[in-house]
Amino acid sequence: MASGLFAILDDVATLLDDTAALTKVAAKKTGSILVDDMAVNAEKATGFHHDRELPVLWAIAKGSMLNKLIILPIALLLSAFAPWAILPVLLIGGLYLAFEGAEKMAEWLGWHAHEPTPDAAQPALTATTGDAAAIEAAKIRSAILTDFILSIEIIVIALGSVVGQPLLTQVIVTSLIAIVATIGVYGLVAAIIRMDNVGLALIERGRKGTRLSCRMAHALGQGLVTSMPRLIKALSIIGTLAMVLVGGGIFVHNLPMLHHLNEHYLSFAPLLGEFGAGLLGGFAVMGLIMLLRRAKKHAAP
Repeated sequence: MASGLFAILDDVATLLDDTAALTKVAAKKTGSILVDDMAVNAEKATGFHHDRELPVLWAIAKGSMLNKLIILPIALLLSAFAPWAILPVLLIGGLYLAFEGAEKMAEWLGWHAHEPTPDAAQPALTATTGDAAAIEAAKIRSAILTDFILSIEIIVIALGSVVGQPLLTQVIVTSLIAIVATIGVYGLVAAIIRMDNVGLALIERGRKGTRLSCRMAHALGQGLVTSMPRLIKALSIIGTLAMVLVGGGIFVHNLPMLHHLNEHYLSFAPLLGEFGAGLLGGFAVMGLIMLLRRAKKHAAP
């Protein structure tokens, strides 16, 4: 009986070792997506009154965890019984991310020929109705939808790193990546958007004395408060570019022709090829939507 117990413990130890090693590999493969995820979600979670920043971020984080609870079993089932279905899902998600990023870039250039999306139209609606909750809910929905696409990418990449492993190992590794992704990403986003509060606290502390430590605290706090608007603006730009880059990366890594072209002609700068693919895909979707809207407008009585 003792030998049987030791055998069970040995199996558990082996499973834990394998899980730790595979989780480390999966984390490396999803690292770039997690960075992009943080930039995108930081951009989505900003622009609110400071009293609403953490509640909004908490709502998005809960939606993100729910996304992963939905995606994880579906991804495992597809991987086991219909692996061919994963690619179309990834490509559709890539098109959505590329479109959302390209649409914002078009707005930077002043291209407003298309009808505004509900998310873009919401600020005007809120300004006339005074319904601040409406724009908040709209931004939360938009953020959760974007997170859904990014979560698919994260879980599929993590799952791809444990292909051929026992089912239990696949479940543990992908679950750990999903949990770490959610806690890590939204924890960092929370720290970023509350940076000005930390700065104000340091300024207040610095005013209470004349010692060097107080002066240093005051200077650091002043720097945090002053740099906050620039950081938020930078994160907004990085988040938009990240959506295009992630969408293009999905195309390049999953479409053999694009993968070959990127390796052959842009081996010195593969990210440039991925960004270009995302930009082309995003603007193609924009053009298609514009044509459909125009056709609908002409067909209307």
